[in-house]
Amino acid sequence: MVEVRKLSCGYTPKSKVLHDVDITFDFERQGHIVAILGHSGSGKTTLLKCLSRFLRPHRGAVRLDKKDIWAMDERSFRGRMGVVFQALYLFPHLTVQENLVLALTRVQGEGRDAAGRKAHAALDKLGIEDLAESYPAQLSGGQAQRAAIARSLVLEPRYLLLDEPTAALDMNTTADFAAWLQDLGHQTNFIIVTHDIEFTRQTAAFGILLEDGRVKETGDIEQLVEAFGRTDKDNGEIARK
Repeated sequence: MVEVRKLSCGYTPKSKVLHDVDITFDFERQGHIVAILGHSGSGKTTLLKCLSRFLRPHRGAVRLDKKDIWAMDERSFRGRMGVVFQALYLFPHLTVQENLVLALTRVQGEGRDAAGRKAHAALDKLGIEDLAESYPAQLSGGQAQRAAIARSLVLEPRYLLLDEPTAALDMNTTADFAAWLQDLGHQTNFIIVTHDIEFTRQTAAFGILLEDGRVKETGDIEQLVEAFGRTDKDNGEIARK
């Protein structure tokens, strides 16, 4: 379980992007894939950075299985909470398998031989073993996204955060990626930040809608999609005025 309590956060001491955010991610009740929906500027990525400990909030708390994330040591936290940002950050001079090996040796302290075997097994399990010897520049958008997720999953985190995972994908690739992610939902718990309605419908059963740095609504995905559509309409009416 991931709990967010009275979280306020911004990028300068006087600015706030998130305002008193309260969320409980209860994956046993909500399903293994939970979506955070919202328009650009709603605070989705800022929330993701707080959850992944890349941004410290002005006030409030994030608890991971009842533990304050800022009280956890770095290795313990990174072993439980993975994150894949929109830019992916694969090392361009390393093959896909070498990217996984580096994660295992740096984060978990694995020896290179053991890390190599574990990386190969992970790629095979995820159905992308054919990408093992490819470099990031040789990959399509969908392949690179899978490789970045594989690098996080090889560490066997309990939770994995994804930031706009379909941003660089076309419609057909998005549908394939959604099906792949659904299969992975049996291995870990995902929190996905997105504004892609169809992708959300294909993957998540439960979601949170953010608006202006506040939680506007929570509930099942169809309920959230309807609410998201209303914010589209409201924003359009404001723009016309």
